[in-house]
Amino acid sequence: MSDSPLLDRRGRPLRQLRLSVTDRCNLRCQYCMPEEDYAWLPRPQILSLEELARLAAVFVSCGVRGVRLTGGEPLLRKNLPELVARLAELPELEDLALTTNAVHLPAHARALRAAGLKRLTVSLDTLDPQRFAHLTRRDRFDEVLAGIDAAAEAGFRGTKLNVVVQRDFNVDELPALLRFGRERGIEVRFIEYMDVGGATAWTQQMVYSRAEILEDLREAWGEITELPRRDAAPADRFQLEDGTVFGIIASTTQPFCSSCDRSRVTADGTWFRCLYARQGTSLRELLRDQGEEAVRACIVETWSARRDAGAEERFALKERRGPLQNPGRPADEDPLLEMRTRGG
Repeated sequence: MSDSPLLDRRGRPLRQLRLSVTDRCNLRCQYCMPEEDYAWLPRPQILSLEELARLAAVFVSCGVRGVRLTGGEPLLRKNLPELVARLAELPELEDLALTTNAVHLPAHARALRAAGLKRLTVSLDTLDPQRFAHLTRRDRFDEVLAGIDAAAEAGFRGTKLNVVVQRDFNVDELPALLRFGRERGIEVRFIEYMDVGGATAWTQQMVYSRAEILEDLREAWGEITELPRRDAAPADRFQLEDGTVFGIIASTTQPFCSSCDRSRVTADGTWFRCLYARQGTSLRELLRDQGEEAVRACIVETWSARRDAGAEERFALKERRGPLQNPGRPADEDPLLEMRTRGG
């Protein structure tokens, strides 16, 4: 195993992997799953926990140092702590995290922590139960709060809170959401509404920009200092005068393709180098029929030829920019195009 990073054509290393364990979700957030019906990945194509672990290990051998388990909602995958335990045994892996809506954390937080999971990111876009029910089309707000508490009780530290910001929906809550995180020792990350995956209702007018978010928070909290970057993480990080740190992910108005070091593997083993990519590379049959060395050769060859800059290409469309996919598309359309399949 070489210590030299695997670089693409733009000099970007392969360092972070988003590994989706399911395309199912127990919420129906309108910015992610706005349609009435969806096609799901065929069950025979879903990788077993053992196959997911084997695939992750190959990526680690290619230089990946951080793995984040995603979905859909990853806690819907049975026996998930078994996968966590397998990944935690990889000596080169420096970070092992999971993104969740927290509904099932009360039942699973302790087991995940014991298995070796290091960090959690929880998605929560509003502190208003009625807004939550409207956005998610499910009445599970109290369960999310219970999940956040359960994570702290299980010993998780460094938890982050992802907030997708939408104009005319939750912008009035930004100061309160930041206070919510501060009181719990959670770093809040405000995310510009992105035109990816299933966001068929996306419009330019709904995007609340990094600049607007900062203006609102300055008005509520006072002076804000931007912190120097220490890695290629997607969030710009800021600090209030009292030391509270928060982040903003501004890939819609300020794309960061030039430093992107992450890729995504869906639950059926399809590898996407860019969140905006229309097509990916199937690693499933390679893994099942030829084994790890064949997968590794494919990863090295494919990443070395990578040129993806999807967010920059979308940004260049300017006023012509619209949803990546059209609303009302057929329910049996390719589920790999969906954000809930690729993970965040």
